Amino acid sequence: MTNRLTTRFAELSAYNRAGFVAYMMAGDGDSQGLLDALPAAGADVIELGMPFTDPAADGPAIQASALRALEAGMTLKGTLAQATEFRKQDKDTPLVLMGYANPIFSMGWEKFAKAAAKAGVDGLICVDVPPEEDDELRTALTKQGIALIRLATPTTDDARLATVVANTAGFVYYVSTTGVTGAGTGVVTEVGAAVDRVKAASGLPVAVGFGVREPEQAEAIAKRADAVVVGSAIVDAMHSGGVAAATGLVKTLSSAVHAARRQDK
Repeated sequence: MTNRLTTRFAELSAYNRAGFVAYMMAGDGDSQGLLDALPAAGADVIELGMPFTDPAADGPAIQASALRALEAGMTLKGTLAQATEFRKQDKDTPLVLMGYANPIFSMGWEKFAKAAAKAGVDGLICVDVPPEEDDELRTALTKQGIALIRLATPTTDDARLATVVANTAGFVYYVSTTGVTGAGTGVVTEVGAAVDRVKAASGLPVAVGFGVREPEQAEAIAKRADAVVVGSAIVDAMHSGGVAAATGLVKTLSSAVHAARRQDK
């Protein structure tokens, strides 16, 4: 599968540079303003959260963000509308939807895939659909050129990893800590070894996230991973200071990620 994701990771590889993946929640505050501003702030890939009432893999920051978005009236259709609006002014930045199965299933796998493709979506992370149960969703997405991105964790052994990476596209999301988003920090030496293992099994770029908040963390992980994902810290900055605070944080973190490998030379 070739789409904006494969193109972007190929560009990053050519420059020997890790990418910065920024997560945000659709419908939380001026989310359209933040979405439109992220590429200029340094985001190489954007994860757009689809608000859901029971985000089991997410910590307090993203849980609260989802509830605020739902209370403000955001829906899955509204999330896709924001993606559509974003594509009017940005044709190149990969856009990945991240969320849970219930809203997608309610819309219908194929209807969702067609709507997402029309909106300019490049990938989907659906946290609560295991590989054994994702055939219908994956088939619908593949028909539309959308990558189904799966997650590997510190507890994913070699046998399970083979199942996780089979038919994965775009990149593999490596969860650097056990637990929920925004909690804890990954030990960088362990993350480096894990990235090597996941890349060997999948042949795909590996993005590392969960618990990354500080430039020093992001920089250290960027020396080994293909991309660094930050979510909860951006969501918190958005809630406390709006688009200016969130984009300011993205500029700081993305600069650390982009410079990480240059400092090794």
